[in-house]
Amino acid sequence: MNKVLDLFLGILTAVGGFVEIGELTFTLNAGSRFGYSLLWVVAVGTVGIIVYCEMAGRIAAVRKQPVFHLIRERAGLTAGLVTLLAANLVNVMTCAAEVGGMALLWQLIAGWPYRLLIVLTFVLLALAIWLLSFEWIERVFGLLGLLMVVFLAAAVVAKPDWSAVAHGFLPQGPPSGDSSDLKLYGYYAVALLSSIMLPYETYFYASGAIEDRWTAKDIQLNRVISIVGSVLGSLLAVALVLIGAMTLGPRQIEAELPGTAALAVAIQFGTWGLYAALFGMLFAFGGAAIETTLSGAYNLAQFFGWPWGKFRRPREAPRFHAAWLVLLALSALLILSGIDPIDVVEYSIVFAVVTLPFTYFPMLVIAADKRVMKEHANGWLANVLGWAFLAITTAAALAAIPLLILTHGGKA
Repeated sequence: MNKVLDLFLGILTAVGGFVEIGELTFTLNAGSRFGYSLLWVVAVGTVGIIVYCEMAGRIAAVRKQPVFHLIRERAGLTAGLVTLLAANLVNVMTCAAEVGGMALLWQLIAGWPYRLLIVLTFVLLALAIWLLSFEWIERVFGLLGLLMVVFLAAAVVAKPDWSAVAHGFLPQGPPSGDSSDLKLYGYYAVALLSSIMLPYETYFYASGAIEDRWTAKDIQLNRVISIVGSVLGSLLAVALVLIGAMTLGPRQIEAELPGTAALAVAIQFGTWGLYAALFGMLFAFGGAAIETTLSGAYNLAQFFGWPWGKFRRPREAPRFHAAWLVLLALSALLILSGIDPIDVVEYSIVFAVVTLPFTYFPMLVIAADKRVMKEHANGWLANVLGWAFLAITTAAALAAIPLLILTHGGKA
């Protein structure tokens, strides 16, 4: 019965925590600008995050080793340190965007000053990490993030052309057929892939498996959670593309603020839909802020060999606990400086894709090594998919910064 409950809660928290501010922004704008034609990227990204989250969880269950331990072991000190610095820079930027997004949502709900709400958001997130166990952090923010299913309901009620939606899952170019749109289409394809396959998700997932004391007996549990949770979560991403195409695109609205997304739901369901959307986003962004903060602290502790884990008290793992507090404070200070959270979102998503190959290559090598993983090593399907997605993420990483420059951050 406990395993069934763990499976059920694991899937629900995976669904509730699937969409964060970067994915929300890029899915809505992808739909608004290009209709359903980028849905195939959502499908590709979903398979990719399943492949690597499953590997990360399996390695953690069998070897009790998280991602950044593997990166240092296989990439070496110098290359590993570069990856660590890049990953934690992306973590801080991503967390800053989530904190800014939460403050904007609170401002819509309460009408209080924006900068005050940034400070209050920092305090509330710090208290949540300090006081709640790892298990309850996952459950509170993941389960309350499920309020975002109101976006899925809104997309269905809007009655899209389902044949056109199905066609969107076929790889294609910009619907206009105009070569001038190709750069912008490519930018959104890379950013959308990155927002779904954000590297912090694998860092947090593997560390969480160790926090939950998974063993080789939990490999099937890991497989079901990573597959079912990601597939169900990706339905929210699909719904956001549909809402962007049906609601924002025809009105020429760009989703530059989280409130724009809530407005699209309010059109279908009125006031209650508006508040469900606002609170759903609030907890989803909060969960992402906590995950990125803890991921950064996990990365540092695992790379340098410090004691780590939410199950350890501050006096037992002082550097780990100091690390997450400092990273969260840096994120809040970045937003307090006056920078636009949406600008931070765009840069964090683009720079995140650059780190993907450096994160996933060591993981793939370990998961495929039969001397290390024995009977739990990758099968042929996991190897084929692993190498295929490594090639895809490498191509996306090479294209990301040129596309960012050529499109002026997606504004061309």
